[in-house]
Amino acid sequence: MGRILWLLGVGIVLFLVRIVLFKTGLIHMVKKWRRKIVDLFHVYQHYKVPEFNGIQENHLYRKVYTYLNSLSSIEDSDFTNLFTGKKSNEIVLRLDRNQVVGDEFLGARVCWTNGEDEEDGAKSFVLKIRKADKRRILGPYLQHIHTVSDELEQRSTELKRLFINVVNGRWRSIPFNHPCTFDNIAMETDLKNKVKSDLESFLKGKQYYNRLGRVWKRSYLLYGPSGTGKSSFVAAIANFLDYDVYDMDLSKVADDSDLKMLLLQTRGKSVIVIEDLDRFVKSTAVSVSGILNFTDSILTSCAADERIMVFTMTGKENIDPAVLRPGRVDVHIHFPLCDFAAFKTLANSYLGVKEHKLFPQVEGIFQNGATLSPAEIGELMIANRSSPTRALKYVINALQTDGDRRGNARRSFLESGSRRSEDASSEMSGPLCGGGGGGSSPGVKEFRKLYGLLRIKSSRKSESYDAARD
Repeated sequence: MGRILWLLGVGIVLFLVRIVLFKTGLIHMVKKWRRKIVDLFHVYQHYKVPEFNGIQENHLYRKVYTYLNSLSSIEDSDFTNLFTGKKSNEIVLRLDRNQVVGDEFLGARVCWTNGEDEEDGAKSFVLKIRKADKRRILGPYLQHIHTVSDELEQRSTELKRLFINVVNGRWRSIPFNHPCTFDNIAMETDLKNKVKSDLESFLKGKQYYNRLGRVWKRSYLLYGPSGTGKSSFVAAIANFLDYDVYDMDLSKVADDSDLKMLLLQTRGKSVIVIEDLDRFVKSTAVSVSGILNFTDSILTSCAADERIMVFTMTGKENIDPAVLRPGRVDVHIHFPLCDFAAFKTLANSYLGVKEHKLFPQVEGIFQNGATLSPAEIGELMIANRSSPTRALKYVINALQTDGDRRGNARRSFLESGSRRSEDASSEMSGPLCGGGGGGSSPGVKEFRKLYGLLRIKSSRKSESYDAARD
């Protein structure tokens, strides 16, 4: 009887100990102490995977990062970050810095530490593996990481990403879901088709570029007033090619070396965008030579393959012509303020109206020189989309007030432009034609031969799209 009571007492004590261990979290401390004791009887080797190999990105780091964040054991880490996933109700876990996550492969246990240097912020992963297991599993384990991360990245590439540069020369990304495409963008049909044809030729041109000894990249200059659709055009390019977008803010670039580092971190199948180049080039730490090296240098030849580069600005007058020469910028496209043809395209897109009794009045106002940006007209149409007649009346009123002022400024620009064209006999007028050089460069001749020139039937259109630099 006494023995039974003793066994019962021991059972109750063990049960209480178990409750204390699991309810208070002491079980985790016990496991940690046990691992430390076991570690005393083994010799370990450490392998460091830095984020950068000198100045170039270490692709193995990205693969390890993808692999580790897919492990279920990340939940056992002392500190784990929670983020919203691709779906609104999805929560994903990300390993925090200086935290440890365990993994098992072929019966061997390994540990990874997510390290970050406190002084320079350099990131790395450190693999801890028993020396006794090293020869048996290291090679197959790294190959396993490659395979799993490639599968995970293949799934993630179904959604495009928008990358934004932050301080210290790093990129941060969010999903790119811009709805603008070449099907719904308000743009002249002939120009739209030529751009699409140019992009399709680029996609198929890898062997052609390699045979010529040239970097497989294409660069566009989009210039014109604010609100004329330059950013939407960039989104349409990205959606057409199914490329990621790198939107570079020059105000956050520390110097020319920082600019190079950002370029080295970009990936293939991407559109690299520098907006408002004319505004930032003289007000940031980046020099003109830095921009030149970014667009056309040995570094670019190593890090710009299979990329589209896009530069936007309000005008080309204050930019060094060397920045815009052929080879650095292939195609120049002018985004002008609205004319009547563009207005009809907007009315059809925003209001579903192809013809209206107020169109003759709108056309007359445009013919008198009044104009607004497509964004200004589009906003009026969106706000009054339930009543096309009311929307057109608001547009007419805006053209008669603000439009006269914009039109006067535009007429002055056209007059000065016509005087320049008289002095530059080699200047060409067309929507797409390799920029610069008076049309004598091989790149310009090749583009004309492949795609031809869109003949502009009115003086308004001849100033709208300029693919040849003054």
